[in-house]
Amino acid sequence: MARRAAPHRGIDVHYGDAPDSSDSDADDRPSKTRLKQASHDLQKLGLELAALSDGALEAIEMPEALRDALVEYRRTRSHEGRRRQLQYVGKLMRSADADALREAVAAATLGSAQNALALHVVERWRAELIAGEEAMTRWMAEHPETDTQQLRSLVRAARRDAAGLAPEARQPKSFRELFQFLKPLL
Repeated sequence: MARRAAPHRGIDVHYGDAPDSSDSDADDRPSKTRLKQASHDLQKLGLELAALSDGALEAIEMPEALRDALVEYRRTRSHEGRRRQLQYVGKLMRSADADALREAVAAATLGSAQNALALHVVERWRAELIAGEEAMTRWMAEHPETDTQQLRSLVRAARRDAAGLAPEARQPKSFRELFQFLKPLL
């Protein structure tokens, strides 16, 4: 390795390809940017955990200190307090199994999305049943176990409400009853 004196203040400059032991250690360590990104990712996961319902949060297996920190984050109201608590949650998440927590958050989120989709399907069927008789024929073909008499009665009542009155004067009782009748069948 060649050494040349730097022109200013006696600083030595190293030229050459000989590896130093400190250089190989630096290559094995992640960069500061990568460490900060990982920390932000853990904080983001902590934020997603805090956004879950109480029941979903209780069902997830995690260290008790992390659970307490998430509860404290929910209680904190000031911006700076929430920011600092979220940093603490991120620190605690370093010792937790982040992959398992990500899967639990995804499962909880997917479950609520599937529930919403199922409700949309029920709403669509209700609208089609009220709109015309061909929907009743299709329903009976797809769901032969349905109590036909009760379904026809509920559809007639909903049609009466829909046809006779302005939207603000309608009684939504028959719409709700039809919805509640269809929901368990789908």
